[in-house]
Amino acid sequence: MLEGFVPFPPEFAARYREQGYWRDQSLAQEFAGVFQRFAPRTALIDGERRWSYAELDAASDNLALNLLDLGLRPLDRVVPTLPNVAEFVILYFALQKIGCIPIAALVTHRFAEISQFTRLAQARCAVYPASVREGGAEFRFAPVIERVQAENACLQIRLVLGEAGPGEHGLAELIARPARRPRSALAEIRIDPADPCIFQLSGGTTGIPKLIPRTGNDYAYNSKVAAEVAGVTQDSVLLLVLPIAHNLPLACPGIQGFLFQGATVVLHASTRPEPMFQLIERHGVTHLKVVPALLIRLINDPAIGDYDLGSVQQIQSGGQRMQPEVRIRTRQLFRNAFVQENFGMSEGLLMFVRRGDPEEVLLETCGRPVCPDDEVRLIDDEGAEVPDGEVGELACRGPYTLRGYFGVPEYNARQFTPDGFYRSGDLMRRHPSGNYIVEGRKKDLINRGGEKISAEEVENLILQHPAVQNVACVPMPDPMLGERMCAFVIARAGQRLTLPELTGFLQAREIARFKLPERLELLPDFPVSTFGKVSKKALGEHIARVLAEETAAQGVPHPVKE
Repeated sequence: MLEGFVPFPPEFAARYREQGYWRDQSLAQEFAGVFQRFAPRTALIDGERRWSYAELDAASDNLALNLLDLGLRPLDRVVPTLPNVAEFVILYFALQKIGCIPIAALVTHRFAEISQFTRLAQARCAVYPASVREGGAEFRFAPVIERVQAENACLQIRLVLGEAGPGEHGLAELIARPARRPRSALAEIRIDPADPCIFQLSGGTTGIPKLIPRTGNDYAYNSKVAAEVAGVTQDSVLLLVLPIAHNLPLACPGIQGFLFQGATVVLHASTRPEPMFQLIERHGVTHLKVVPALLIRLINDPAIGDYDLGSVQQIQSGGQRMQPEVRIRTRQLFRNAFVQENFGMSEGLLMFVRRGDPEEVLLETCGRPVCPDDEVRLIDDEGAEVPDGEVGELACRGPYTLRGYFGVPEYNARQFTPDGFYRSGDLMRRHPSGNYIVEGRKKDLINRGGEKISAEEVENLILQHPAVQNVACVPMPDPMLGERMCAFVIARAGQRLTLPELTGFLQAREIARFKLPERLELLPDFPVSTFGKVSKKALGEHIARVLAEETAAQGVPHPVKE
């Protein structure tokens, strides 16, 4: 067993096998039948490039054999930092075929993250693009990876997407170059489906993410059940613009779930609205995956009326709670689409709303668990379950929820209850329907002189203002009260907003006065984390810096700064 990996307890593993959730097949075995069954169908589209299921199988076979020649072996860890390109998908399946464990790093990660992933996982291989555009300039990966390699003797193999330099192997060349080993060599590799097949990353916006081990057994089930609840069929076409390695785009149902059904995945590396509209129209896209910030951008883009978006059947939103107003507006613009809010975590548990749920349930909740054996508790700070209908921290366990982060036993002792429930840090309330309502994060609170204010509660109200396109409320330091609330707002095109106008609007909603924002900052856009979520950490740091500068200048902080 891989040192640092926390397995499922034997009695739970036996139950999950008995219930049919676990099939005791590696992902390579699971997809062998898929590639054969859907061989002539289109699996993958990347720009003008297309791969059938048979072609994807053959390309990943060839790459897998060449990776064996480079020295990779089962359970070796690999850190890919690739954008949304077909080479990522080919690499992913090649690694599964030789039992290597990819770490779901992102193309936006840099030295601090890549170095920590490499050190913690003792990764043997890094895969990266030659360069990407960042802030209008070219960012080259090789110097970063060279530094990581110099500090981590475990990192021995470097694969680059682009022209290979000293010490590098070209990824495209390894995919195309005929392998010396016979294809039958892959059948000789033994992969335990109870071992990790990928390390996903924790979704926190502070600090370096922790490594989340997902096993072949649980990750295959994760994608299959998500595909079923998301209504994926052979005729489905997914447009994927969210970061490709993250859990939602990869597996919920994502690439895995759509390919399990014989569907087609269209890859695109930009979240600019108009190119997305063009791809929807061109390929008859049926499914979109978004985070609320992206969806708000799409429905507010003036070009949305210039394209035929009638093929879209389902828009799956995750990462943050979607406000009811956004859902209603989305329905008006994507007339044939079901807006499916979901709550998910890379650690495991998935909750989806369902077609046929009552309107109140669709607008107010994030859904209910997708598996009958998903166990959910809402607990207080002492670990006791809260009364039904009250807010508590989500704790969960089940057939696809981890039993421990990789290599951090002390952290695991705090994050898991003695009986194996994962403490998520998410605050929730159970709706009478059996669905759940997200009430924020334990840390997504403003503590104003001892009064705890839910940022999400105030954000929901502010978003109803006709001048507001998007909003994020964060705490700002205050010498008297500890914290006050600052509302960061993106105004709609041609609209302006002042703090008195905003507080007057909120007072008309009859909320407690202490919940009113005490500063308004207007921004053209929000910073986002590597997972596409609005980065409240960055916004908090911004307002703290602004206040410090104002104090240093001995000026009086202004209630609005544009």
